[in-house]
Amino acid sequence: MLKQNFENKKLPSKQLEKKISDAKIERTHIIHDSFLIVLGVFSAGFGLNGFLLPNMFIDGGAMGISLIIAELTKTPLSILIVAVNLPFLIIGFTTISRQFALRSIVAILLLAVTVHFVPFPIITDDKLLIAVFGGFFLGLGIGLAIRGGSVIDGTEVLAVFLSRKTSLTIGDLILIFNILIFGVAVYVFTIEISLYAMLTYIAASKTVDFVVSGIEEYLGVTIISDKNEKIRLAIIEKMGRGCTIYSGKGGYGERGEPLKKIEIIYTLITRLELSRLHTEIDKIDKDAFIIMHSIKDAKGGMIKKRPLT
Repeated sequence: MLKQNFENKKLPSKQLEKKISDAKIERTHIIHDSFLIVLGVFSAGFGLNGFLLPNMFIDGGAMGISLIIAELTKTPLSILIVAVNLPFLIIGFTTISRQFALRSIVAILLLAVTVHFVPFPIITDDKLLIAVFGGFFLGLGIGLAIRGGSVIDGTEVLAVFLSRKTSLTIGDLILIFNILIFGVAVYVFTIEISLYAMLTYIAASKTVDFVVSGIEEYLGVTIISDKNEKIRLAIIEKMGRGCTIYSGKGGYGERGEPLKKIEIIYTLITRLELSRLHTEIDKIDKDAFIIMHSIKDAKGGMIKKRPLT
């Protein structure tokens, strides 16, 4: 009886420790992701104000649309950055997650404020350098924002949404969007600026690929942990993703410890969900062994996230 009372008193303490530990992990990940987003915003702002805007250059995506509308209507670019991206973020709210949409709203608002108020120096008036390095810093900003779990250019979200409705890949859809944008740029600006805009887009997209290794790819994640059941439930219930359990045997040590049976979790996620997955795993087992690799294409199963209730 005394032992039972002791255990009943000890249980709330364990729960409190678990909540404190989870809160610390959440805070650490939020700080890390926020740093990447802020760094990405300033990089994109530098690319815009230091290279592209003073020389009437444009990029692809939502930023390109904003720049074209700003030229046609003389509306401040900072307002258009928010207005053009807002519909894409609404799609992201239902397609990806609420957390992703909220982070993206904050990132885009920060970018609008940065473009409007921060006086970056004009670096050069050489058109080739403007196209290449303007695209580089803009792409670096977009890539860092994605690594932080958000976007500052919403066309990727629309491409993810449409790819689930059509047979086209995300890369194909983004390419189609930008062909249309550059076609309009020929009439609004000049053919020369439109050609330089294509070069800017190539520089930006390659930089984004370098930073995040391709937004259109799925990630195959293999997780080995003694707490595999809790991780499995977190993936299914908190992230809305399916997973597969493999039975295996593991051994380690200098001479090899006796083999023991283990259950291996395998799941597919998008890169936009990677930060969230790390957070959920760290809450359960910080020492979990995680292997990630890129998946170019996948079909069937629970690839598409089921709606969370």
